[in-house]
Parts: sequence; C-alpha cells; structure tokens
Amino acid sequence: MKTYVTFGQAHAHRINGQTFDKDSVAVIECSNATEGRKLAFDFFGDKFCFEYHENRFDFKSMEYFPRGLIKAN
Repeated sequence: MKTYVTFGQAHAHRINGQTFDKDSVAVIECSNATEGRKLAFDFFGDKFCFEYHENRFDFKSMEYFPRGLIKAN
C-alpha cells in the first residue's frame, strides 16, 4: 500500500539525497493508512500539507506537481 504526501510553499525537505517540496509528491510504502500517516510525520514532522492513502489520492492533480512522484522509503 502507499500513502501520498504533498507539501506547502514553505515546506522543503532533503531526505536520503532526495528533495521533497511543493513541486513533488512523496510516496510512502506502508502496510495501512494508519502506518502511512505515522511515517509521514516521522519523515517530515508537521511540515507537509496533506497525506492521502492510495485509494484517496487524485492522480489528476499531478499536473500541479511538475517534479512528480518521489519515493520516500
């Protein structure tokens, strides 16, 4: 399963050589929605905009994230 995380204008993170920011969506591999949300906070603290479990993410919104999907784990 996956959780997708989006970021606000002032949210930028550098993790494992990857930059996560307003132009990208982080992809977190997880076993369920609860674990995905916990991992989002573990990785990004409270500096992200939204987190969506895979059955709730609208892939049509990807036009707003020109850097695309980036694996977080």
